[in-house]
Amino acid sequence: MSTALSVNLNKVALIRNTRHLGIPSVTRAAALCLQAGAQGITVHPRPDARHIRLEDVSALSTLLRQWPGREFNIEGNPFHNLMDVVLRLKPDQATFVPDSEGQFTSDHGWRFPQDAERLRPVIAQARAAGVRVSLFMDPEPEQMAQARAVGADRVELYTEPYAQAFGTPRQAEVLARYRDSARAARAAGLGVNAGHDLNLDNLGPFLSGVGQVDEVSIGHALIADALERGYTETVRAYLGCIPGRA
Repeated sequence: MSTALSVNLNKVALIRNTRHLGIPSVTRAAALCLQAGAQGITVHPRPDARHIRLEDVSALSTLLRQWPGREFNIEGNPFHNLMDVVLRLKPDQATFVPDSEGQFTSDHGWRFPQDAERLRPVIAQARAAGVRVSLFMDPEPEQMAQARAVGADRVELYTEPYAQAFGTPRQAEVLARYRDSARAARAAGLGVNAGHDLNLDNLGPFLSGVGQVDEVSIGHALIADALERGYTETVRAYLGCIPGRA
């Protein structure tokens, strides 16, 4: 099975929010990315609404219903503002991320056994609503079985450490850690997603080195590229980095 590309639209909303004109349109961006072949759309609403707003999430949910077979992934901390919207809109996937309320960007995963007891009930709630649950995790093989034990369906491997090591003497060593984590996750019965600072240069080597990855979620670099290339060419370029999607 080839890796799905889910486009994170937070940065489109961030630009829009600097004025009161409604441009650029988040839903228009989503439609263009889907038309270009993206398999999904990701958003990460935060409590301060500094980029994606709750009305965007609802509008995108409506849009995605017009695209059978494409997936809607809502990310965020389930102990902040996420669960109400997840249970109301029932996206294909909810990715639980342990961000603090004012956090600049996601920079670490859940920890086990520390987070196990509080995660279990919210995971059970989402799954009872028919929503697949992915947990944002650091690349630590020994943590994967514990993510499965609390009820998760998938993990999303936090890839910033890989991006930082890319092109340095540490690249192979760091990539091996992700490969081992993905293997441990699959052995535990989990699907494997990945995301954070993946781009046109490092995406292909990551997927080739790690093995089967179900989904990559890419926002910052993809939207930055789209400012120069346009959405259609950019999405196709990223798909070209994915084995089996070229």
